[in-house]
Amino acid sequence: MTGPTGRSERQKMAAGEWYRCIDDELDALRWQARRAVHSHNSLPPDQRGSMAPELHALFAGIGVGAFLEAPFHCTYGFNISLGDAVYLNAGATLLDCAPIRIGSRTMLGPNVQIYCAEHHKDRALRSQGLEIALPVLIGEDVWIGGGAVILGGVTIGDGAIIGAGSVVTRDVAAGAMVAGNPARLMGRAAADGQA
Repeated sequence: MTGPTGRSERQKMAAGEWYRCIDDELDALRWQARRAVHSHNSLPPDQRGSMAPELHALFAGIGVGAFLEAPFHCTYGFNISLGDAVYLNAGATLLDCAPIRIGSRTMLGPNVQIYCAEHHKDRALRSQGLEIALPVLIGEDVWIGGGAVILGGVTIGDGAIIGAGSVVTRDVAAGAMVAGNPARLMGRAAADGQA
């Protein structure tokens, strides 16, 4: 449904503008994702393979050898791109109201959460479902420890390590090791060939 600007809430969401998440079109898309997620989470592992076919059909891009454990949750699915050999451990939650791109050979520990959406700080506007969504870009060969939370608008560089339980609120440089709440620089990831 289009608003006074002539643009749909989905179009505003895709443009990174404030939009109302309480919307018939977006609700229908969320139901489509819920059905695909349910299929992924309820299929026996030998039938599911690396990802349930319904979920595979939703994603924007899936590299060779990408693997999602169950349970898994996403909001829409169509904003998610996975590189080659990406691994998402059990309990991953990707609130993909904006693009989430995960580079090749990146590993997410159990219960990692990526939140693109941010609700409005004004109480009255928040109660009307007003939110904004910012992308999350994760480079190649990144290791994200279990229980970490990545907020919208964050870019994580190649080879970075995110400590378990961290809350990442700002960009992480390539090769950096961060941990804590909010995540802070703890050092550098090991160079190639070093433990």
